[in-house]
Amino acid sequence: MSGGAGRPHPHVDLQHHGDRDVAPGLVDLAVNVRLPAPPGWVADAITASLHDLGRYPDTAPAVEAIAARHQVDPACVLPTAGGAEAFTLVARAVAGARPAVVHPQFTEPEAALRAAGRPVDRVVLDAADGFRLDPTTFAAAGEHGGVDLVVVGNPTNPTGVLHPAADLRALSRPRRVVVVDEAFMDAVPGEPESLVGGDLTGLLVVRSLTKTWGLAGLRAGYVVGDPELVAALRTVQPPWSVSGPAVAATVACLSARAVAEAEAAAATFARHRTVLVRELADVGLATAAPSAAPFVLVDTSPIGPASVRADLVRLGFAVRRGETFPGLGPTWVRLAVRDPETSRAVATALDDLRRRRRVA
Repeated sequence: MSGGAGRPHPHVDLQHHGDRDVAPGLVDLAVNVRLPAPPGWVADAITASLHDLGRYPDTAPAVEAIAARHQVDPACVLPTAGGAEAFTLVARAVAGARPAVVHPQFTEPEAALRAAGRPVDRVVLDAADGFRLDPTTFAAAGEHGGVDLVVVGNPTNPTGVLHPAADLRALSRPRRVVVVDEAFMDAVPGEPESLVGGDLTGLLVVRSLTKTWGLAGLRAGYVVGDPELVAALRTVQPPWSVSGPAVAATVACLSARAVAEAEAAAATFARHRTVLVRELADVGLATAAPSAAPFVLVDTSPIGPASVRADLVRLGFAVRRGETFPGLGPTWVRLAVRDPETSRAVATALDDLRRRRRVA
């Protein structure tokens, strides 16, 4: 584990996301959205909301749906325009004097903090440790002891690591805010390590509905957390940032039907991920850590010291580059979990690249 506010940070493009690695005609393994469009019953709810586009949106139905889904007081929830908006609100409203972001992870939290003029500690987890977080890193004394805000993903993008809830709760301290990005938690069967339940003091949990339900273009997400912190976020949220269609989608995607369908999809992801990991292992590539997410992180250095992305594009595959995640380099790629046939095809392509480079 490394990093710190006093050390220079290698420059990475924090604004780079997987959609920029995709091009027409390629098999998309770069973007972690399960569906190309929402299911018909979700689309129907969105379509019905279009009749009210002449009215300003009212988020009350979404607040009620979120609170009911997670069995919390409505004061503990805030609908947002996707999970990403929540990080901007955190940066504006609750970030303290010394925030820290645990990397490698989704880069929007750090980008939002820096845009708000906040200095950021980078706590970079090691591949040798399986990208596991040691909560004692943020003990009362030591290099990061003065941190008053911690941002961490669970399961973490791009590593797929699912941190134990007890380890994340151990980060809490008086006058410290802990922000947990659970954008992919609904893709974990049973959501066993979610922090939404229990004591929310000093805690903000960010959720996204765009991944599981094919809503990346609509922007639907929410925050569950300490009601005082949620109130602070609410004061800086732009008026009507969550549209009427997004409210309708939120209500639909948190219904009993949706919860059951998401759980079934999570089980399918788990089965398909097992196939992907096995196919990669068969061609000599191991995942960086056991993944609980709908993607895996792979170090392709056994193929060679250079990035494989351009070669994979020529073979028809788009993958998420790793070097724009702090702590990773160009040989790292993130692969979305797809059907077994696609997993076998990309593993075959990677094996072909290794054979070609050896010959060269």
